[in-house]
Amino acid sequence: MAWWEGFDEIRLLIAADTAETGNDVGQLLSLRHPKSGNSICCLLVNGVLQELNWFKQSYTSWFLGDYVAEDGGLYTTTPVDPVFILLPIFEEARMKKGDDPGKFRLVDEIIFVEGYPGYQKLLPIAENCMQVVSEIKEIGSSKFFRLDDSKVLAWMYHKVCQLKQTLSTLDNNYAAREEKDRCTLL
Repeated sequence: MAWWEGFDEIRLLIAADTAETGNDVGQLLSLRHPKSGNSICCLLVNGVLQELNWFKQSYTSWFLGDYVAEDGGLYTTTPVDPVFILLPIFEEARMKKGDDPGKFRLVDEIIFVEGYPGYQKLLPIAENCMQVVSEIKEIGSSKFFRLDDSKVLAWMYHKVCQLKQTLSTLDNNYAAREEKDRCTLL
């Protein structure tokens, strides 16, 4: 069953075009927000994880062919690095106590989260993503993972540098200006 089957109403979704990269079969997943732990909805299409958001303004409608979406709701997806979503799960799984670095575990054990079967759908991409921030031990044909604090910090530093570089390229954006320039605007 495809992810869109079973919906009674037609909705508008703005998402990245993945037609070039695969078979366009998407899955809606219920995952935990990395900070709050609340449930969020994500879309997994061809190995790309995207967060699903819903926006609604009053007094709007969408004309979709012969159908009118009266509530004017709009779904958008934003690609998200799966490491952000999986990081808290790997942190819990290592069962760290004090100075002990924690335990090595199999990926399928780590991403089993009670009440969130959507994590099991991330299994094909979880191992590759988490190699960036985890120590790996191979025993036979099995790989065991344990989150590594120094690798996590290096990964976060890299993400901050990417964000800083991207923000600096934005045109006349308040957030992208140098601190001295922002102070003169205030």
